[in-house]
Amino acid sequence: MPKSLTNLWLRGLRRLIAGQPEPARAPKPRSPAKQKRAATVQKAKAPAPIKAAQPPRTAARAPVRESRVRPRASAWARGKWERSFHSAPPTAGRFVNHMAYALYLPPGASLGRMPLVVMLHGCKQNADEFAQGTRLNLLADRYGFAVLYPEQSKHDHAHRCWRWYDDASNAGGGEAASVVSLVQAVVGEHRLDSERVYVAGMSAGAGLAALLAIRYPSVFAAVGLHSGVVFGEARSAIAAMDVMRRGSRSDPVALIDASVDVRAFPGMPAVIVHGELDSVVSANNAEQLTKQFLRLNGFIDASGARRAGETREEKQPDGVVRDFVKSGRRVVKTCIVRGLGHSWAGGDDTVAFHSSKGPDSSALMWEFFKHQRRVERHSVNDELLA
Repeated sequence: MPKSLTNLWLRGLRRLIAGQPEPARAPKPRSPAKQKRAATVQKAKAPAPIKAAQPPRTAARAPVRESRVRPRASAWARGKWERSFHSAPPTAGRFVNHMAYALYLPPGASLGRMPLVVMLHGCKQNADEFAQGTRLNLLADRYGFAVLYPEQSKHDHAHRCWRWYDDASNAGGGEAASVVSLVQAVVGEHRLDSERVYVAGMSAGAGLAALLAIRYPSVFAAVGLHSGVVFGEARSAIAAMDVMRRGSRSDPVALIDASVDVRAFPGMPAVIVHGELDSVVSANNAEQLTKQFLRLNGFIDASGARRAGETREEKQPDGVVRDFVKSGRRVVKTCIVRGLGHSWAGGDDTVAFHSSKGPDSSALMWEFFKHQRRVERHSVNDELLA
């Protein structure tokens, strides 16, 4: 009986306790590491202190700024490397037309009206990589010329390819007009020699360089084409890929005659470099480009027969060089580099699409350019009739 009463009393006590709130437990002490983490979280959640009002930033910014990341070739060179953008005139479908670029000015740039070389990069490249791969800035230091690197935007092409194959105003033609606008602005701002402006390019850049040279002979004194594509055949991206692989199925001279009034064309000296093993742009394109620029310079007629001048060929260990000389002046120079693929010959092979194989293409082009000057020339046919 006492045991039964005890159990009954204990059950009642449990019911009484169950009906009351549970007393709060004392918190367990935290380890020093947990205390430090908790303090950090609490500090992050704390509201930021109110700062004094700052003056509003001005919308305008300096037209030219020095690049914080200099390509290695510019680091080796002794001049000034600038990065900026140019506001070109609007084109069809584009009310705002900004073109990024880099400009290299060698030491002593303010001492005289120096020449300008415009360099157009290929696909999957930018201005910095092209400057490093070609090492042209080092030559600029030695010979005293400025170098301009227009840069294609990823907004215009995902792989930064120039649309050389379409000279419509809202495609390749619009890009060409933007480059010309940039060139004229840079020449005027830095007081460069407008009679010694040269344009060169690699692959897609060579395609745009050819378009510039043919459409704007009053701006450029000569053109350099490395791994370039025959002019006038492609009218779309798909057709461009086909021409790159095999060259043109049409007569290249007929293509240039259909695109240009050769009788009124003032001529355009050209240096053409190509790798014999190029699997991206067939070396057939180099042969066809040569015929087109021989035609533009009055060296051959519409049928491809020679009208004037002579050809000089030199076989070297790393390739074959041909000079086409008219009236004692080289109007076209070609170099087919033995063992070279789709790369800039004689360049920095730590950069994609550049190779140390073959002659120094940058030096070869400058050697050709420095003898050319844009002057008020008569048409190539007028020269022949004189």
